[in-house]
Amino acid sequence: MLMKKVFVAAMLLSGAMSFAQAPANLSETKPALWDGVTEKKLLSERRVLPYDDIREADILWQKKVWRIIDVREKMNLPFSYPEMPFFTLINEAAKNGTIAAYSVEDDKFTKQLTAEEILSTTVEIDTVTIFNPDTYAEETKVVENSLNPENVKQFRVKELWYVDKESSTLHVRILGIAPLIDDYDGQGNFRFTKPLYWVYYPHCRDFLAHQQVFNFAGNEAAPTSWEDLLEQRFFSSYITKESNIYDRRIEEYLTGIDALLEGDKIKNDIFHFEHDMWSY
Repeated sequence: MLMKKVFVAAMLLSGAMSFAQAPANLSETKPALWDGVTEKKLLSERRVLPYDDIREADILWQKKVWRIIDVREKMNLPFSYPEMPFFTLINEAAKNGTIAAYSVEDDKFTKQLTAEEILSTTVEIDTVTIFNPDTYAEETKVVENSLNPENVKQFRVKELWYVDKESSTLHVRILGIAPLIDDYDGQGNFRFTKPLYWVYYPHCRDFLAHQQVFNFAGNEAAPTSWEDLLEQRFFSSYITKESNIYDRRIEEYLTGIDALLEGDKIKNDIFHFEHDMWSY
């Protein structure tokens, strides 16, 4: 009987000590909140593979090409994914200084924009008429509206196609990306499409490599980054300009289906240049 009482007392003492050592905040014992089975670290720990160091003497041939990515095309739907549109991603990074944005005065990335200048390009200033309840008079008020990401329906891409003489292969590198918006007059009539700013893609690769894009294949266990999508060219586009002596776009001398066919002709000329280097 004595041993039984000693055993019960020991159990009670052990329980009291365990209760005393329990954390005051029960939430400390809860597991971390994950939007999935486990913490996702693959993208955050990914390292970007640097470009090959190519000598200028090894570039046998090169041509600059400008193309348009329209986010309304089915293949380009990840660019307008509502949870994080591509424009919102690069615009927020440009405003907080994570990536640099450049003026659209030219497409050679000569003038870097400040945060205030970037903000001014993405804010729409409008005037509205309001009724003052104190003076019973109509007043005009200036309203600033942030640019709706849904209004950015296209992106202009500048890229360089070149032939590496050392490997006798054709390569392409994206140089810059510019979001485009439609410009309207006071009556709401469309005037033209204009770029907001340029971002220099080679300097954005590390940032984009850690930003997940919606996996179009449907396998969310294999995360894909924006750098993967752009480097693997998993997007649909059409050519609007090639480097030429007049420095003009295709739309300046052709329209409609003729402009699309001219873009395809430029693409085929690049393909045939590589093809003709080989003999069979």
